[in-house]
Amino acid sequence: MKIQFSPDALQQNRNRTLLAESLYMRREVVSSVPPLELDIEQIPRLSDDDLALFEALQIDAARLAIESVASLSKINEVDHMGGGLDLIPPLLLTLSLVNRVERDFTIENAHTSIGYYSALSALGYLERRRVIDTFRRGIDIPGHVSWVPGGTQLNGGRLGVMIPTAVGQALGKRAAYGSDAWVLCHCGDAGWLAGHSLNGFHAAHIHKAPVTFLMHRNGIQLSGTTKQMTGKDPRPLIEALGIQILETPSLYDLATLWQTLREARSLARNGIPSLVFPTGKSEVPLFQIGERFGIAAELSAFAANNGVPMDTAVWLPGCLMSYRDVPSMMECLFLVNGLPGGKAHHDGHMKGRDLDALLANPMLQASKANQKALQRWRSLPPVSVTTTARPAPGAENLVLPAEALAQADAALPAAGGKWVTPRAGVALAYDLVAKTHPAATFVLDCDLAPSTKVDLALKVLDSDHQFQLSIEEQIATFMANGLAMSTPEPKLVVFATFAAFFEGIAREGLEMWRYQRNLNGANEGLNVTFHLSHVGSCTGRDHFSGWSLDWINLAIGYLPYLDRFYAPADARAAFVAICDLAARNGAHILGIPRDNLPILVDPATKGPLWKSDSPWTDVNQLRAQPGAKKALLGFGATAFVAAEASDKLAADGLVADAWVVNGLPLDAGRLAALFKQYPEGIVTLEDGLIGSPEKGLRGFAGLVCGAAHGKKLPLIHLGITDPRVAPSEGHLELWQYFGIDVPSAIAAVKAL
Repeated sequence: MKIQFSPDALQQNRNRTLLAESLYMRREVVSSVPPLELDIEQIPRLSDDDLALFEALQIDAARLAIESVASLSKINEVDHMGGGLDLIPPLLLTLSLVNRVERDFTIENAHTSIGYYSALSALGYLERRRVIDTFRRGIDIPGHVSWVPGGTQLNGGRLGVMIPTAVGQALGKRAAYGSDAWVLCHCGDAGWLAGHSLNGFHAAHIHKAPVTFLMHRNGIQLSGTTKQMTGKDPRPLIEALGIQILETPSLYDLATLWQTLREARSLARNGIPSLVFPTGKSEVPLFQIGERFGIAAELSAFAANNGVPMDTAVWLPGCLMSYRDVPSMMECLFLVNGLPGGKAHHDGHMKGRDLDALLANPMLQASKANQKALQRWRSLPPVSVTTTARPAPGAENLVLPAEALAQADAALPAAGGKWVTPRAGVALAYDLVAKTHPAATFVLDCDLAPSTKVDLALKVLDSDHQFQLSIEEQIATFMANGLAMSTPEPKLVVFATFAAFFEGIAREGLEMWRYQRNLNGANEGLNVTFHLSHVGSCTGRDHFSGWSLDWINLAIGYLPYLDRFYAPADARAAFVAICDLAARNGAHILGIPRDNLPILVDPATKGPLWKSDSPWTDVNQLRAQPGAKKALLGFGATAFVAAEASDKLAADGLVADAWVVNGLPLDAGRLAALFKQYPEGIVTLEDGLIGSPEKGLRGFAGLVCGAAHGKKLPLIHLGITDPRVAPSEGHLELWQYFGIDVPSAIAAVKAL
């Protein structure tokens, strides 16, 4: 008896086991925590009791972070403990200001995650032992900032990414909550220089985003000091992009930071984005630093060991790497000042270190005032905070009423008439969605709306629901992701540009989906549509430089994170696809050809294959020839070629059915059923790069070939095998050149 072996079924079993063993990866988590929500607009200054409480929480969180990394060292692992400790003081203040509704936060320098988890634990959201015992060793407390109860939905990844994403989140909140909206984004003093960060600052300014960035300017990067890496002062560059710089002495002096954040809040209300820049203090003698932090003896001994006099004047950074880890903190201080004994602790660790001795240092001891404030706070009646996962992909989103769909049918191109671009259906569909759901529709454009055909929707939407970003395609994807996360309500967020730009410039926004973890533990795409216009070689006579030949492969690569990938074959199919994606929650990729195509005909009714209210299906049969044991599968735009080839074969006494593939994923069992139905072989057609068996088969061809592995099923794949040489012609001439045409399809069927 043949044994059934399913790697995917085994993987799903492992997924269920892992999630069942987690504590926080659920559809919903209810936390009971002491209240800590401060109204920065009503409280002019923090009281002594407030400051005592925050210092107590800092110490508690720092001790927890150190213990966690010490536990990690037992398996010979390290972590970014230095930056994590640096994050704790201002993050705790941020956590007292946000409510995860109109006021929220995220973290750009996401490798500081142990500080993030420790701060949340100190506030009561995460179990202390869970953080210590499972940090970077399970799913609950992973190695980068990820969504946990009380935390940020915007999971951190590459440096710089969260700057434009926070801008999108802030703009979405502004549309929902007006001047009450505010997003705080903690960032490092390295990621700001990334191109998408600079574009993000620019977008924040031109769209008046209510966002405040807090730069953790500790002066240290992975390979040395920030001065050695870049040598640039961020202020004039960021200010030139329209961000107001708010200087403050430090991020660990919460009394002065509070005053700076009050100013930032006022600016945000007036649509002025700002960046809090901790200047630090220059020409400070070492002995004053020892007195300031209560480590005079420790600093004096460290300086003496390295031959540095205690009256040496240094720069005291406004953020201190390894804050409260006194030995490491002193080494970081000496490093940024070029003194002997200086060491970087970007990758902080506890390997070979005495945990008890470190926890006994003066900066980790709570005073009586600290203890009293902490005890008083913990005795307050707890509040219940519910953290709820995002809706599942495919859940109901923006449904269009039947009467609106019925009225739209007359405006769509008729069958049997002149060929028309699928973009005609795009324009009508987005216009209908925007008119039906104006408060829930957002469109981002990069100076291409007349070409991508989102221009009708833009005429309908209010100014705070549409965003022009010139040619900044990369950050448009991040902003779209942030907008999708701004509120939990159903919405359609569309970023539309040429497919070639997604492939070559804006792909990072798709990459971000790989690390956006839902509260239920699954990494998934967001409730956003990336509209790839001008897909394949159908882009006029521009030659290959601007063509999108890898669009199908790009979408297949992100299928685990998608709800659906749509490849409409004509204008009516494009309309149906957009109505479908609007009605469904989740990440969507939509590929739209540029050039004119025929409206496909229903062989039974002789009318158009799709009506405005037709449900979207993964495939439709175009031709059903009696007794057919062969078939042509046309992916998207190539469907009419499959249909015409089927007709001509039938006229010659040969039978082969024709199907249109409307997108992916295919329904379960779809390919198996087609393989069974057509034992004499299948020909696939697509306007994209498919490679060759020798160099690797990809695209829809690769998908079909892989599914047919081990079956005695003849297959021939038509597509672009060699993209290096091509004429500059119209799309039909190009398809003929590449063998994606009726004669080639007929020859392929005969050759099966």
